[in-house]
Amino acid sequence: MSEKKHYHRGRRRSSSPAGSRGSSRERAARQVKRRPEEDWENEWIDLEEDEDLRTPDQVKATGKRRAASGGKAGAGKKKGKTPGKGEKKNGRKGRMISNIILVVAVIVFCVSAFQLFHIISGYYEGRKEYDEVKELAITEEESEDGENQFTVDFDTLMGINPDTVGWIRFDPEPAQINYPLVQTADNSTYLNKTFSASDNTVGAIFVNTYNNPDFNDRNTIIYGHRMNDSSMFHDLAKYEEQSFWEANPYFYIYTPDGREITYHIYAAGQVTETSDTYLTDFADDAAYQAFLDYTKEASAYDTGVEVTTQDTVVTLSTCTRASDEHRMVVVGVKESEKQIN
Repeated sequence: MSEKKHYHRGRRRSSSPAGSRGSSRERAARQVKRRPEEDWENEWIDLEEDEDLRTPDQVKATGKRRAASGGKAGAGKKKGKTPGKGEKKNGRKGRMISNIILVVAVIVFCVSAFQLFHIISGYYEGRKEYDEVKELAITEEESEDGENQFTVDFDTLMGINPDTVGWIRFDPEPAQINYPLVQTADNSTYLNKTFSASDNTVGAIFVNTYNNPDFNDRNTIIYGHRMNDSSMFHDLAKYEEQSFWEANPYFYIYTPDGREITYHIYAAGQVTETSDTYLTDFADDAAYQAFLDYTKEASAYDTGVEVTTQDTVVTLSTCTRASDEHRMVVVGVKESEKQIN
């Protein structure tokens, strides 16, 4: 007899005898048995994933496998992420070194900034002071014959500093060298004190303590710093070029007794601080002539200017970039002298 399928209100009914359907577990088991063997493993896994179709023993066994698998994975995961004591120690050490380097860098920056400010401030204060001194003591007027008359008020200068012994200037260049001259009992005081006795690395232009202050010695030495802002004796270095000397071969010294002394530069160049250029005492004319010959030989070029033992000279000295032992010197012979006031 053929089977008939009946439908009633959307529900499917089978012609199988009542009670023959069995439970859902039995139906699933029969379906599994009717399938090919190659699908058995996959279907069995499907059945295991459906807790409604697994036996209590299967559910329990699956739970144990998952717990074991999850525990191992968790343990491995935890072990991989948690740093050991050695790693923590190295991390702290690295951070400490970085912090130390940062602190040192900040300190170095602050110290350098302070030093730079101190240097720039010193330059500014030094320039300001010497500009004020010029305003007070220097007068430049055109004379009746059309020449520029340069005069110095030494009474004012003496009132500011009793160590005043003169004034030096170049004309036309280097015009920056235009300063009062001082002299004291040593050659160190005015290395770090200005004309007004202010503490400043600019210092002052000063006459060698072993010379007479009237510029009548055979060799009078005048010292000055070579400042990086082109002040003081910085521009003496320009005389290393013969072309500069040719355009500016003279410098002038003014004295408190009213004299203007003109010096003609006959030698310029670099020497060591222990050279014979710094001799001031000469036993006789022969010793003095040897000194004059040496200064000409040490010159960067031959000026052709004649100098004899009857002449007196002034040596201008400053430091150089070459080394701490070298000096730049410009040596001038007195060419003329006149009374201006």
